Amino acid sequence: MPSTARGGSEYALRVISERSAAGRGPLYRLYISRLRRQIDAEKVPHHVAMMIDGNRRWARQLGFETPAHGHRAGAAKMREFLEWCDEIGVEVASLYLLSHDNLRKRDSRELQDLIEIIAGLAGQLSRRRDWRVKHVGRLDGLPDFLVAAIRDAEERTAGNTGLHVNLAIGYGGRHEIVDAVRSIIRVHGAEGGTLEDLAARLTPEEIAEHLYTGGQKDPDLVIRTSGEQRLSDFLLWQSAHSEFYFLEALGPDLREVDFLRAIRDFGSRDRRFGR
Repeated sequence: MPSTARGGSEYALRVISERSAAGRGPLYRLYISRLRRQIDAEKVPHHVAMMIDGNRRWARQLGFETPAHGHRAGAAKMREFLEWCDEIGVEVASLYLLSHDNLRKRDSRELQDLIEIIAGLAGQLSRRRDWRVKHVGRLDGLPDFLVAAIRDAEERTAGNTGLHVNLAIGYGGRHEIVDAVRSIIRVHGAEGGTLEDLAARLTPEEIAEHLYTGGQKDPDLVIRTSGEQRLSDFLLWQSAHSEFYFLEALGPDLREVDFLRAIRDFGSRDRRFGR
């Protein structure tokens, strides 16, 4: 059985590399090229949201004693995923990394490992290409070193103009809506408005502006790995008109062909928005 020490983590990442390399022969590369040609550049989604799921099952299937190896492998895969998004012309990518429920319900040791992995990922992404990193979620309840890593990533990339990367950390969709309404009430109170005025002010457009993603377009496509078909409190408001694509592959086993098929499938859908 692989060890739980650092050597085990390196082994987990090596497994990903070997699995990926095994499928990157001439026929695989030919198929990648074919998929890319089938994608209409005009129909590439502006904003893709990713629910990376199945990291723990992946680690368990490989015989690791702790989920940390799966979370590290999943983080490595997310770096690849963002590169795929960047290369195909996606402008905004949102990653669901740590939910508000995770903070309350996960085993303390697993949570500590996961938080350290996420802090490292935030730092790595802030030094990659011309990407701009933004946190979406609540900072309260997060350890100081993770908050520092998030703020450092945001400050370092504030002037970047490339792929916009939302990191959903300490995130809950219901909490986001509550926070948005509270923000509107605070602003309205500071302006001295009446309750009647406040009631009139509460429109979908006003609430959207006060969400963590205020000013951004809603996700066109939401992808989830591991075969699960639920939102798990992710971007509840923003995904009202999103397209969904569910993959059987566990998070660390996600391949570029899987991603390109999702993009191709998105381009073939008729998005009527109630028309």
